[in-house]
Amino acid sequence: MELQKAQEIVDNWIKEHGVRYFDELTNMAQLTEEVGEVARIIARRYGEQSEKESDKVKDLGEELADVIFVVLCLANQTGVDLQQAFDKKMKIKSERDHDRHQNNPKLK
Repeated sequence: MELQKAQEIVDNWIKEHGVRYFDELTNMAQLTEEVGEVARIIARRYGEQSEKESDKVKDLGEELADVIFVVLCLANQTGVDLQQAFDKKMKIKSERDHDRHQNNPKLK
């Protein structure tokens, strides 16, 4: 799915099911909370921390989707075309980092 379409889907959901977008600062706090939930799962499931029984039922994909949802909300309410921004970023990274990672002995 294109990012522009995802932004439209989120905007339609907000209009149909939400009252309105939370303000930008609230959404930033929400994004931080969602990223924290992703970090908790990663740290316990893939890192060195032990995973509690209550953590084992948490769905990493669902938590990552929560992050994407809030990012899409922030993009919509601040007028950012994420598809355009993402395409631009990939071009920059492709040009700047073309050989950087290939030549990194730490990654071999």
